[in-house]
Amino acid sequence: MGDIDDALERADHEAFTREPPKSVQARVNFLVSKLKTTKAVAEVLGVTQRSVERYRKGERKHPPKAIADRIDAEVRSRWQPQVRKRRRRQAATSTGITVETRARFGYTAPIGTTDDPRMRRLTVHLPPQYADRLFRAQQQGVDDRQLRGIVAEGLQEIYFKDNGRRADDLEVEISDIDYFDVSF
Repeated sequence: MGDIDDALERADHEAFTREPPKSVQARVNFLVSKLKTTKAVAEVLGVTQRSVERYRKGERKHPPKAIADRIDAEVRSRWQPQVRKRRRRQAATSTGITVETRARFGYTAPIGTTDDPRMRRLTVHLPPQYADRLFRAQQQGVDDRQLRGIVAEGLQEIYFKDNGRRADDLEVEISDIDYFDVSF
């Protein structure tokens, strides 16, 4: 996963209206309720079916960190899918997304203007069409470079070109992302 993909995942998890189960036993029971069998849960987690049964009964309460992280990730990916879907649909159709980043922005601009890449910290609200393109691209499994391109285009149009009111010939490129966060 890349910077932008991770940021979209974090924003998804912020949409939870209730926290996921806390204990290992409750988390594994939740996974069994979603995947229907202990064998399916074992395959997803990369453990034996017997281990899953022990976690379900509470016989094992402290899995190794790698397995605990996998349990957490699998629970979070299946927790409240309707809430996350509704929030994404709302962002893609009416509210848009807010992007906060500190990155190096480079430009292709007309002669006589500065085009040297430099670090900038930006917080910009992108309209719904960019949120929709970003979500669709993520669902299609595109790489982080292509996701950056969508975000760069949105920042170019909204922030740098001010919705077509200035800098018509400007092309923006993002590189060296220090941090990237998305909220919707």
